[in-house]
Amino acid sequence: MPTSIAQSSLALPSSTSSPVETPITFNSNNGETVEAFEGSFTVPENRANRQSRMLTLRYVRFPSTGSKPGSPIVYLAGGPGGSGIGTAKGRRFPLFMAMREFGDVIAFDQRGTGASNDAPKCVSSQKLGSTAIISDALYTKKHQDALRECLSFWKEKGIDVHGYNTPENVADLDVLREHLGSNKLTLWGISYGSHLALAAAKQLEGRIEKIVIASAEGLDQTIKLPARTDDYFSRVQEAIDTQPKTKAAWPDIKSMMRRVHAKLEENPILIKVPQKDDTAREYLWQRRDMQIAASSTISDPVPLSLLLQLYDTLDKGSTQLLEGVAPFIIGSSEEISYRPMSVLMDIASGTSAERRTMIAKQAESSLLATYLNQPVELEDVDPSLVLGEGFRQAPVSDVPLLLLSGTLDGRTYIESQQEAVAGFSNLQSVTIRNVGHNLYMASPDVTTTIQDFMRGQSVDDRVIDFPLTDLLTAGFSMMK
Repeated sequence: MPTSIAQSSLALPSSTSSPVETPITFNSNNGETVEAFEGSFTVPENRANRQSRMLTLRYVRFPSTGSKPGSPIVYLAGGPGGSGIGTAKGRRFPLFMAMREFGDVIAFDQRGTGASNDAPKCVSSQKLGSTAIISDALYTKKHQDALRECLSFWKEKGIDVHGYNTPENVADLDVLREHLGSNKLTLWGISYGSHLALAAAKQLEGRIEKIVIASAEGLDQTIKLPARTDDYFSRVQEAIDTQPKTKAAWPDIKSMMRRVHAKLEENPILIKVPQKDDTAREYLWQRRDMQIAASSTISDPVPLSLLLQLYDTLDKGSTQLLEGVAPFIIGSSEEISYRPMSVLMDIASGTSAERRTMIAKQAESSLLATYLNQPVELEDVDPSLVLGEGFRQAPVSDVPLLLLSGTLDGRTYIESQQEAVAGFSNLQSVTIRNVGHNLYMASPDVTTTIQDFMRGQSVDDRVIDFPLTDLLTAGFSMMK
């Protein structure tokens, strides 16, 4: 088992840089600008290794606009692999600005992400093949073989693969806290960012002021339960049944999906996928491709709408929509590739033996099997990368925590989110109806709710109603 961060962090200095920042004009993607500061600090890649190389981690600080600012508010991007700085440039820019009322807001690029990434992507020699029928077992084996190649590749490049796990990420947050000269941090994140925040609540006891998270992923929830995915589709059906036209078109989406899977298992569909060079390559669309496509598009109602339309047309024997969306789903390369931070963080968080048994049993009959996740079998390639059971134990904390959950979140499910934060005695939960995983900008009421929480008001059990997307038509907007 790897040396714990708590044991190893005393072996090396936590930071070798001085807290020097550079004034910048920060430009959002929609053309808005704000004065801010760029900063960086250095940390060991692997605190358990005295010879570890040093990483430079970068952030952007938006100074507080409040009269009585609290602790710095650090945004923790999802993924794993998302960029905090990149997120601040996007649709959530107004929320970053609104959070400045309560403290300096830090758009942080975690190790291996965005401006803090110096680890190369690995493209393996393992190919899935465009027109070959590949069994599920062979699909998994090829991914395992690809990871073995990539672990060797990264080691040859001087990357310490044991440095990419959530406890190291948490230790980086503590160095950031010291770098900013603060006694505490407020953590604000989503998805994997919530996973990181929950780990920080355990590891940085007494150094966290507040936590705001959405679409929470618990410490033993990296690999999702297939049965919970089936329950999600039942909630989707309930939403569909509130729209008369949609209900008439899709009276039983789970049965429709099973019919399409069965047809594809029996007769995969050969399609032509346009390439950027104006050529086209043949691709054999199989049952597993459909499950993977579903897994990647159920996070939010709009892509879900397009997915259900795709199932509907295939169920009726038409491949026209499949051929239209194929370029957006099927990559141009047959080789399996990995980015180190993204794959290694999830492997390190691992899966308990009990949960893994449950996942395997549920996958036998569930709609999407295990394809909502990267293969759990990747954990078997190098077990030394996987953290112990102590990491996956749920946190118990009195830190004030706000959890925001969407009823149509197809990535992290409401019941799982509640389990993930059950150990917080100062928990406040808010439900946003008819929105999915990426809920922060779904409604202005979400921002208002976060502001109320940060001001010390009670928002527990608040429900935000959002109009249900027209699931019969919304998906086509993605193709325009």
